[in-house]
Amino acid sequence: QEGSLSLMQMAKISSALYNYQLDKKLFYVAILTDPTTGGVTASFAMLGDIIIAEPNATIAFAGKRVIEQTLNTTVPEGSQTSEYLFEKGLFDPIVP
Repeated sequence: QEGSLSLMQMAKISSALYNYQLDKKLFYVAILTDPTTGGVTASFAMLGDIIIAEPNATIAFAGKRVIEQTLNTTVPEGSQTSEYLFEKGLFDPIVP
């Protein structure tokens, strides 16, 4: 999905998840599989109390080409993989 409707869905999902965590006093585990991209990455995928990823998963908000064209820079090879992002502390374990 694209456009304002999908943008609002991201906000609704994030708000519902926040209320779930606040009201129920429970934790939320997010499991990132290949690929996890776009609005999912920008919203509920990264809101987990525990965030788990599978090996060699592509995890990104935007694709490499879009980033390179928008920022006029080169995206390092492998920078959108679960292993690279784990090294940077973006999430918890990588689990097969």
